[in-house]
Amino acid sequence: MIIRNAVNADIEHIMPIIDAARQIMRQSGNTQQWIRGYPSQEVIAADISNHVGYVVETDDGIVAYFAFMSGPEPTYADIYNGAWLNNEPYYVIHRLASLPDVYGIFDNVIDWALLHTSTLRIDTHQDNTIMQHLLRKRGFAYCGIIYLASGDPRMAYQIS
Repeated sequence: MIIRNAVNADIEHIMPIIDAARQIMRQSGNTQQWIRGYPSQEVIAADISNHVGYVVETDDGIVAYFAFMSGPEPTYADIYNGAWLNNEPYYVIHRLASLPDVYGIFDNVIDWALLHTSTLRIDTHQDNTIMQHLLRKRGFAYCGIIYLASGDPRMAYQIS
């Protein structure tokens, strides 16, 4: 697997991956995350423009997408019912999505991210049991609740 910066020409491959991930969420009971068209093509284009959008490629083409950005993440400034593991500089992964029939994406993305930082934070919806399982399996610690700009709560995790 190769991880590289996404370019605008990749959007036509990224959006079906986002749709597939949204469908997996719905099938697993996560009906409230990634609603109302989020993440939209405009959000992905902004990630690419800001040089924080990445794709995962195999011999079969683009199979996953994620945003990887340095902190501070504004919505992580306040955490409730817990605390971050430390106040070290960190990176964040957002909008991680992959095709359903490709395995090992999460581990490859985390391994790649940890080559770029020693502290990584991720948040997810309380109904996203798949992501919660993957985070725990990789050694992320549950740290508490953060609130998105919309006011929606998210479970916050960190590995350091």
